[in-house]
Amino acid sequence: MKKILFLTGTRADFGKIKSLIQTLEKQENFEVFVFVTGMHLQEVYGYTLIEIERCSFKNVFTFENHTHETTMDLTLAKTIEGLSNYCKTINPDMIVVHGDRVETLAGAIVGSLNNILVAHIEGGEVSGTVDELIRHSVSKLSHVHFVSNEQAAKRLLQMGEIKDSIFTIGSPDIDIMFSDQLPDLRTAKEYYKIDFEQYAIVMFHPVTTEIKEMQKYAATFVDSLLDDSHNYVVIFPNNDLGSQFILEAYQKLKNNSRFRIFPSLRFEYFLTLLKNSQFIIGNSSAGIREAPYYGIPIINIGTRQQNRAVHADIIHADYTQKKIKEALAIIDSHQIQAVNDDFGHGNSAELFLQYLKKAEIWELNHQKQFREN
Repeated sequence: MKKILFLTGTRADFGKIKSLIQTLEKQENFEVFVFVTGMHLQEVYGYTLIEIERCSFKNVFTFENHTHETTMDLTLAKTIEGLSNYCKTINPDMIVVHGDRVETLAGAIVGSLNNILVAHIEGGEVSGTVDELIRHSVSKLSHVHFVSNEQAAKRLLQMGEIKDSIFTIGSPDIDIMFSDQLPDLRTAKEYYKIDFEQYAIVMFHPVTTEIKEMQKYAATFVDSLLDDSHNYVVIFPNNDLGSQFILEAYQKLKNNSRFRIFPSLRFEYFLTLLKNSQFIIGNSSAGIREAPYYGIPIINIGTRQQNRAVHADIIHADYTQKKIKEALAIIDSHQIQAVNDDFGHGNSAELFLQYLKKAEIWELNHQKQFREN
C-alpha cells in the first residue's frame, strides 16, 4: 500500500486537489493523508478547515503555520518544520502539492530533501509576481508533474524536466465544475443570504512584488466599485503580504446594500454563484481558469495574472479608477465564448489515479536530472 500525503494551505488549492483525494480514498492500494495548514486555520479568512472536515477524510492533520510576522519566508520556515515532523511520523511514499503557494514550496522542500517523491499539480504555468518564481522552484524540486495542458508540459521540458515524469491530466477543479455535486442557485443564495437578483463576483488579491502600492491600489479598486451600480458578492483575498490593505479598504463596503462580503465560500457554492454571475472582477485565477469555462465575462485588473491571461476576450484594466470605470461601462454588453478544452475535460481525478497505478511513476529516479531538450 502506497501512502500519499496531500498538502493544502488555502481554499483555492483545496478546490484543485479535492477530487484527487476523494478518488484515492476509495482505493484499497492507497492510504491517504491530508496535511492542513495556512489560511484554513485562520478565522479572519473563514476557518475553512470546516470545509475539509465536511469531506470526512480518514487521516487529517492540522498544523498552524501562521506567525506574528507577515513575511512569507518565516511562514515557509515554520511550515517546513511542521511538515517534516509529520512526515517522520507517517513515512509517506509521495507528497502531492499544488500550484505556487509558500506551503507548496515547503512540501516540495521537505519531500525532495527526505528522499520522498514529490508530485506537483499544475506546474509549468505562467502567471506573474512572486507566484511564478515559487511555482517554477517547486517544479525543479518535484519528481512527478501532473500538468493541466500541453503548453505547461512544454515549459517543463524547456526547464530540463524529464519527459517521462510529465503527465497531462487537465485542471482537477474542472472535475467539480461540471459534476453533479454543485447546489442549485437558489440553495446557494439561501445558504449565504444573498438577495440580489443579479450580481457580480469580486476577488482581489495582493501582489507581493507591488507591496508599496497595494494600499493605494486597494483603495482605488473599492472606490471604483462604490461608483458603479452593480450588486457585488465580495470574497476576501488570500493571506499574502498586503492582504491587510485590501481588508481595510473593504471596510468602506460594509452597510452598503449593494455588497455582500464573505471571508470565504464553500467551493461548490462558489462555483454555482460564479456560474450564474454577471461577471467577475479582480485579479484572481478564477477569472482566468474557471470563469471562461462557464462563459462568464471577466475584468482582470493589474499585473497579477498578466502572463496567465491567454484569452483574448478578457477585459484588462490597470489599477487606475479611470480604466476600471471604462471596463465596468462595457462589461454588460461584453460577450465571450465558453472555453471547453484549455484545461482538460473533467476527468483529471481518473487520469491521476491511472498514472499512480502504473509502476513507472514509482520507479522514477529520486535523484533529479537535467535533460537537454
